[in-house]
Amino acid sequence: MADKQKPAKRADGAALPSVANHPRAGAQIARAKAWGGLGGFALVAVLSLRAGVPTADALLRAIVGGIASYVAAWACAVAVWRHLVIAELRAVRSHRAAEAAARRAAAQRADAS
Repeated sequence: MADKQKPAKRADGAALPSVANHPRAGAQIARAKAWGGLGGFALVAVLSLRAGVPTADALLRAIVGGIASYVAAWACAVAVWRHLVIAELRAVRSHRAAEAAARRAAAQRADAS
């Protein structure tokens, strides 16, 4: 297995958010690519054989179809995970802002009493 890519860093040393740095995205994208490639291969093979294409040609078409669906599944999975990473970041920021507001309110109540 290849070495994992080092996370990109900001000037202040913090890691930049990305799909490659996400703990679940890599496994999900790999799974989507695998199922996409297998599904495309099987679909093209079945359709080619049902159309009466010779077996050797049907399998060649199936390989090309599998490669194409593998790439399409990869592109779709990365696009979906980009949106999920951004949504998770927004949720974390919102949660932290709510916690900070609650701490400020509690501090004000403590000072008032």
